[in-house]
Amino acid sequence: MAHGSRYKVAFRRRREGKTDYGARFKLIGLDKDRMVARITNNHVIAQIIKVSPEGDETVISAHSNELSKKGWLGSTKNISAAYLTGFLCGKKAINEGVDGAVLDIGLKSPTKGTKVFAVLKGAVDAGLNIPHGEVVLPAEERIRGEHIAQYAESLSEDEVNAKFSQYIQKGLSPKDLPDHFDEIKQKISEEGS
Repeated sequence: MAHGSRYKVAFRRRREGKTDYGARFKLIGLDKDRMVARITNNHVIAQIIKVSPEGDETVISAHSNELSKKGWLGSTKNISAAYLTGFLCGKKAINEGVDGAVLDIGLKSPTKGTKVFAVLKGAVDAGLNIPHGEVVLPAEERIRGEHIAQYAESLSEDEVNAKFSQYIQKGLSPKDLPDHFDEIKQKISEEGS
């Protein structure tokens, strides 16, 4: 005769809301590298991770802070930075001989057009083979920052200076963001990583 509660305490990382073990076991069961896309309050992180019984190993990593070394003057947390970070990670992966992976978005909701899917689009455009559906990817206009440029066009000079002070401080007019995006993407393509 059994005694005690049937209640089972969840793993610590599940209780803390950090890991969805069901999704993780499915990803590990695929026996492929994972492309991990993480969005923080100020940055975007993209990593290629190999799974092994001894533990996960990060093979390639790209951080949105690296974009400033390439000349990026925009925000390190917007959708353009997410795409460029994924593109940079994809170029690094191709140089290291990694040709494919599966996307791991962690506990983020898979909402169409979000930053995690901008990271995915960047990696795919860089040449990585990652299974996905085209409908979840953000529009090219949003990735290039055309919506920001159009919004800045609709504002007065004082409003632009108030709302985009960080851009202006770095020497970038928000109206020039799409051209600046194209410049940095071309630079990453030429350098290869």
